[in-house]
Amino acid sequence: MLWGLSALAYLLGSVSSAIIVCRLMGLGDPREAGSGNPGATNVLRIGGERGKLAAAITLLGDLLKGLVAVLAARWAGLEGWQLGVVGFAAFLGHLYPLFFGFRGGKGVATFLGVLFGLNPLMGLAFAVIWLFVAKVLKISSAAALAASALSPLYVWWLSGQDQALTAVITLMAVLLWWRHRSNIVRLLRGEEKAPTQSR
Repeated sequence: MLWGLSALAYLLGSVSSAIIVCRLMGLGDPREAGSGNPGATNVLRIGGERGKLAAAITLLGDLLKGLVAVLAARWAGLEGWQLGVVGFAAFLGHLYPLFFGFRGGKGVATFLGVLFGLNPLMGLAFAVIWLFVAKVLKISSAAALAASALSPLYVWWLSGQDQALTAVITLMAVLLWWRHRSNIVRLLRGEEKAPTQSR
């Protein structure tokens, strides 16, 4: 059951909210504009007057992919690290979507959805850290990097020191950092900009 649900979660994760929303709203392909990333931040950047609405819908869609995958696995009777594996599959589908040439987003919202599915307090911890760093630095990539870097700590604590689940979340955080490697370079150079600024 675990691997069957993981396969379905990967397919769910492969549905790119950003690409679908942009097509429906006539905003073009987010992979070909702005930062080239099919995620909520880039949709906000390229969306013009409709950017906020398009980005909000994209964010919700990406979050729901992780949340629904984990909740469905919980409903099917899976627990602990197995829920993490199913969430990881949805996250992986978002990063490397089967339906869109394996050119996916950076996974922040889907990561958040997985955490909320595992434990609302885990999702809340991620969101609070993200909001704090974003408020201070006004750079969404830095906020995502900080929130994900700390995720193994609060997942370990809130899961009752579940080492297997913490390992899965750590792997997700590593992949999220890998997907943000160009952002990290720009941050180190002081070139990273706010979502509403063009690159």
